[in-house]
Amino acid sequence: MQAYQIVSGAHVAGLERVERPAPVAGPYEVLVRTHAVSLNYRDLMFARGQYGPVAAHPMIPVADGAGEVIAVGAGVTRFKLGDRVINTYFPDWIDGRPTPTKTRDSFGAQIDGVLAEQFIAHEDALVAIPAHLDYAEAAVLSCAGITAWNAMFVEAALKPGDSVLLLGTGGVSIIALQLAKAAGLRAIVTSSSDDKLERVRALGADAVINYRDTPEWQNEVLRLTDGIGVDAVIEVGGEGTLARSIQSTRMGGTVAVIGGVTGFGGTQVDPLALIVGVKHLSGIFVGSRAMLDALTKFVEVNRIVPVVDRVFGFDQAREAYEYLEAGRHFGKVVVRVMG
Repeated sequence: MQAYQIVSGAHVAGLERVERPAPVAGPYEVLVRTHAVSLNYRDLMFARGQYGPVAAHPMIPVADGAGEVIAVGAGVTRFKLGDRVINTYFPDWIDGRPTPTKTRDSFGAQIDGVLAEQFIAHEDALVAIPAHLDYAEAAVLSCAGITAWNAMFVEAALKPGDSVLLLGTGGVSIIALQLAKAAGLRAIVTSSSDDKLERVRALGADAVINYRDTPEWQNEVLRLTDGIGVDAVIEVGGEGTLARSIQSTRMGGTVAVIGGVTGFGGTQVDPLALIVGVKHLSGIFVGSRAMLDALTKFVEVNRIVPVVDRVFGFDQAREAYEYLEAGRHFGKVVVRVMG
């Protein structure tokens, strides 16, 4: 089969298309013909050598795959030939709290990923695709979707009428906006682009902030919430935004720390602000398959269609990485593997 492989630290230029032996399904495994994969910022981190610990040998990258079941092991009961499926991020984190064992392996980092014509997974690591979604749209759910779901509805336990602050217009923030509005939340979105802010308004954002025009955007968040702050922040910025995110959060609220687009270095956090504000800092490491189960049901019932910014062909995988790296996207960047 045709696949892409990369060594961590080789950068995007190190992504190469190769011929790999086709995988064979074991007794409880499912062989999937890949139709689409969705890129995440984590894939850039892996290429740069910033995501670890990872395997030192060439790996098939990318965690999020959507495709069709073409073979099942003798013991498989959850899926049959022809089923449309997506894989969960951590094949061993099915339910319950995270543990080092459950989160030890993820597709495209410690074990081979899905940027290939076929991939294999244990039946417990797969979930059926909502009927109204195509493969490109479904591929958005595996990492960005689970992450947003975990942050808002598991860690922050948001309910209708609550408020959430979303930083930027990348994959996690946009699917979070769609989920938030379907759940009856009030959403505030930041961006440096007025054009992108108009697009998030069209998706239902209740308020927007251009952080280039308003560098002290935490003050604007407080103004928009009558000085109270939001119930939760989906914090994807890292060292450049964390302190402001904490200031933007209400007493007893949650800052769900997801990424570090501005870096993962040191940032000044005032412990007293956390103590007297009874504020929660929660690290969000994607989530479990049970969360993906809940997410797909919610998406299906509410007929949510994840936003795909651009779809690249399989022979354009490197260009897709470069497009994501340039930060021009709104929503998710997808590679179509099979038509």
